[in-house]
Formats: sequence, C-alpha cells, structure tokens
Amino acid sequence: MDRKIIANTIENEEMRVAILEDGRLAEVFIERLWENQKAGEIYKARVESVLQGIGAAFVNLGDGRNAFLYLNDAKGLDIKQNQELTVQVTKAARKNKGARVTTRVSLAGRYLVLVPHGNEGGVSRRISGEEERKRLRSLAKKLKGDDYGVIIRTAAENVNEEALAQDVKTLCSVWREIEYDSKKQPSPCLLYRDPGLLGRVLREELSGNVSQIVVDNKEEEENVRGYLSILYGDNLPEVSLYDGIAPIFEFYNIEQDIEAALSRKVWLKSGAWLMIEHSEALTVIDVNTGKYIGKTDLRHTILDTNIEAASEIARQLRLRAIGGIVVIDFIDMEYEEDRHLLIEKLESVFQGDRNKARVFSVTRLGLVELTRKRSRADLRSLLMRSCPCCGETGYVLNEDTIALSIKRFLRKIGHANHTKAALIETHPDVAEYIAENYLPHWEEELERKIFIAAAPSFPWNKYRLDIQGTVERVMQKVSQLEKKGIWIKKSG
Repeated sequence: MDRKIIANTIENEEMRVAILEDGRLAEVFIERLWENQKAGEIYKARVESVLQGIGAAFVNLGDGRNAFLYLNDAKGLDIKQNQELTVQVTKAARKNKGARVTTRVSLAGRYLVLVPHGNEGGVSRRISGEEERKRLRSLAKKLKGDDYGVIIRTAAENVNEEALAQDVKTLCSVWREIEYDSKKQPSPCLLYRDPGLLGRVLREELSGNVSQIVVDNKEEEENVRGYLSILYGDNLPEVSLYDGIAPIFEFYNIEQDIEAALSRKVWLKSGAWLMIEHSEALTVIDVNTGKYIGKTDLRHTILDTNIEAASEIARQLRLRAIGGIVVIDFIDMEYEEDRHLLIEKLESVFQGDRNKARVFSVTRLGLVELTRKRSRADLRSLLMRSCPCCGETGYVLNEDTIALSIKRFLRKIGHANHTKAALIETHPDVAEYIAENYLPHWEEELERKIFIAAAPSFPWNKYRLDIQGTVERVMQKVSQLEKKGIWIKKSG
C-alpha cells in the first residue's frame, strides 16, 4: 500500500493533515488555533472538589474549565481539595464534557513510551512475531530505570538497541524539564505540550510504506526535514513543497472527500449504500442493497453486499474518527455460516486500525455491535454545528469552516489574478462573523483590500465573488450596493 501525508499548514488559524492510501483519503486530522486541552498535554493542576460518591475529582487546569479525574486513575494518592497534582489529559474536552485526566503520566517517543514513576517493561500487542517480541521484551527490561518504565511501540519492530536507548535518553530529558517546571510554576498551569499536529501525525503514522510528505508552507517543510533527520536518520520519505495556485487539499481532491465524509449517505462501488446516523450515546449504520441486484441468487447478493459494506464501514469509522459504541444493521442473512463469514470479515478489516475495535456477534435482531476506541473529536462535531435555521434538528458547516473556505478561495484567485481588491457576498451572519474575527488579518496577510457583502437570500454556506480588480473599481461597486441598502463590511 502506498501512503502519502499531505499537510495544509499555510493558514494561521487552522492546520490540516491528510493521509492518503493508494490515492484515497484514509484519515484527516484538524487542529485550530484556539482549541485547548489536547490529549497528551501535562498540567500542574489544583483539585477543586472530590466526589467520593462517584469516585472522582474535578481539577482546575487553568483554562476556565475543570477536568475529570477518576480516583482509580490516581492510585496511591490521597486526593484532597486544593491539592496540587501533575496530571495528563487522556481524553480531550468535547461538546459539553470536560477533559479527562490521569496522574499516571507517560511520554511518547518514536519507538517507545516512557512512564515516569512506573515499572513497566512491555511490548505493543501489535508486534506479532514471537522472536521479535522476546527480543524487545528483553530490551525493555534492560532500558527501564529505577524511577521509570518503558513500553515498546509497534514502530520499534526490527529497530536496534542504540536507537531505543536514544529515545529513552531524549524522553528522560523532557521529563526532567517537566519536573523542574512543576516545582517552579504556580498551579494551575500547562507544563508540557506535544509537538504540533504535523509532528504528532509523523510520529504516529510514519512507516516504511509512506512514500511522500507534501506541505504547502516553506517554514513547515524545513521543520519536517529537521524533525525527520533527528528521528529517522537517512531512511526518509520524499519531502516536497507544494506551491501551486489551487489550495493543496483541492489539488489532491481531499476537499471533496472531506465533504463526502460529512454526508449521512455513503455509496458503495456495487451500487449498495450505507446510512450513518449519530446520537449522543452511539452511532447507527444501516446497510442497503440499493442499486445492486447481484449475479447469482438472493443469498449471495446479500452476503456480497454485507461483506463489501464491512470494509467500507471500517474505512468510514477511521476517516470520520468515530469512536464509542457502533450498531450496524446489516441485511438479514438466513444462514449461520454467512453470519460467521461476516464477523470474520469485520474482525479482519479492523486489525490495521490504530484505535482498537472489538466486534461482537450478530444479535437476535440481526444487528452487529462493536466498540472502537475514541482518541479525538469526530469529524462531524469538529467541522459542523447544530443548524440555526431548523431548531437544531440538523447540522450545517460552522462559521469558522465557511470563513476559512472563503479565505482559501481568496488566496486562490489572488494567486491567479494579482488584483488589489475583491468583494465577496455571503450569508449575513457569516459576513458579520468574518468582519468581527478575520477581516483585518486577512487583508494584511493576503495583501489586498477585502469587502464582505451581506446577501440575505444566500443559503447558510454559500458565497460568491461579486467583483475583483483595482481598489477604485471595487469601491465603486460597493458604493452602488450601499445606496441600495445592502450592508457592506470593510476594515478600517
């Protein structure tokens, strides 16, 4: 399988990293400038309250929201109000839920995880070869110290002792800095933050089958080359700088794949389709034969559809970053052997998933239940919001997503035409949001005068270029529209 990592890092407000597998979007990671409490961050926190009845405590991380600490995640500690603790975020805040933290801190490197104050000496379960597991288990016991444990990661397979020891040395140095800052800084405060989004993706995803890394920012390209040379030596994938006129995600057809991943309906190659529905507690997926009429008989038509659907469901859960409980309504199968084949297929397609999934048997109602580890916010909750026009029964793109799409459009036409001014029409609420949050910064960054016109007749996420050219020409059009009573927002 050929894998490429495509990084859209040119926008100050948002960083996006996509993983393509054989030219098809497999995963996308998105991080925005103002987001807080990312998994892996380490804080010096203060205990706000202890609730023995639910076996938990709430701790202040210093960002205006308390985090949730299970007392079982703080074994050996007598947790009391106003106590200072070093904690690590294990689950980022999402929707109306605060972050979850633990006092059991760990630091991830390229080949292993350092566990300060731990006694671990384990090896990733995804390394299957018995001889290799035995070798790495022996190295883990050798590398762990009196005051820290180590867990060997999947990436360490066939890696020599010297590289593993260097990883331990680097992580121990990071931990010493964290301990020093913890003693000096008042609580609550942030002590440690993982590398940026692209650095984390490279650390977690880079393997021998990654052929190319493409970025659209010169500074980030240099950072990537430096990062790779330190961690990976000479055996590096190709690193390229994209400088085309079209935005990088548009050039690689990633934008349309992200848009498709926000849709409830997913078409399969055979003509069958999936319907994916979200709720607060679980995700429900319905499988339908659609246009597929099969080739032999009804039994094989149903089995073929279900088997094809199983592969696509695994892809969609990974692409959409869906975790938690998933219930799948496959097409009913009469034969037990067919149901057994389906479960085997589901188990096999999830084996390569970094987030552990557990598949349960077919229920009496013909449903298949599975659970998948949730490691980050799902794509829908990240890019969409409840619809302001439909009583919150549906979803539309949120203001930031539309605004950043407009910015990418402005950058594109600016590269193509080199004009000095542009007038964009969009929904009034979106226009006002852009004017209040982005407009002056865009003009400075894109080096052109930008006017935003409110268009009440436009759908929520629609926008269009009204006119571009010299500042005088665009100002003339702005004056005409203002005389007609159309609201125009301009900076300064």
